[in-house]
Amino acid sequence: MATDRLYDDPDLASFYDVDNGWSSDREYCRSLAEGCASVLDLGCGTGWLAAELAGEPGRTVFGVDPAEAMLDIARGRPGGDRVTWVRGDGRSVRLGRRFDLIVLTGHAFQVFLTPKDQLAALQTIAAHLAPEGRFIFDSRNPALQEWREWTPAESGRRIEHPRFGPVDAWNDVEHDPATGIVTYGTFYRIIADGRTLSSRSRIAFPPRDQLERLIAEAGLAVDAWLGDWTTGAPWTPLSRDFIPLGRLG
Repeated sequence: MATDRLYDDPDLASFYDVDNGWSSDREYCRSLAEGCASVLDLGCGTGWLAAELAGEPGRTVFGVDPAEAMLDIARGRPGGDRVTWVRGDGRSVRLGRRFDLIVLTGHAFQVFLTPKDQLAALQTIAAHLAPEGRFIFDSRNPALQEWREWTPAESGRRIEHPRFGPVDAWNDVEHDPATGIVTYGTFYRIIADGRTLSSRSRIAFPPRDQLERLIAEAGLAVDAWLGDWTTGAPWTPLSRDFIPLGRLG
């Protein structure tokens, strides 16, 4: 997987929480973690969810991410000292232990661009899941073609950064119909000095039948396909996300 400046550049990484914030996927995972003695946040990013989950007395939480700039933020956030942070690739990391709950949120699964990479990430989940443990992750439904909204005209926004002040942000996008891979740019123009920080990212939009096949091949089983983090509603063809909730097969 190629380096992505959106996560590896410290200045760009500092925008992640400001531009995303606490969302319904994290809230759902927090409720799912109730009663769990151990949690693995695979693709933990800036560690907001992992630090929150580690606040439960007696719970062991690991956060894994390949981007050191994101982990630097995670280590410094309130509650970060309660989490074991590991720099690692979701396709290959092995921690030598198993967890009651494994989460992979924020559409981080989509950074795995090929079926081979996707299978490897799912095998990582299987390798770390306790016998009675559960896993959950999300991936956008390609049928909705959400990337069509990631144009400069539709994505423009003004955000307030704690260090840079007011910033104009926007995206642009390209879709490769042959591979299904979407390449999108992220741009932050700092009002105070006129600088523009930018990155280009690539993500895949695997269809549900491909996910089903790979999940089974990895030795996992899905108990429920959800389509909405906010309500936990079952998946329908018009759902924004695929959200498999499952266990070892």
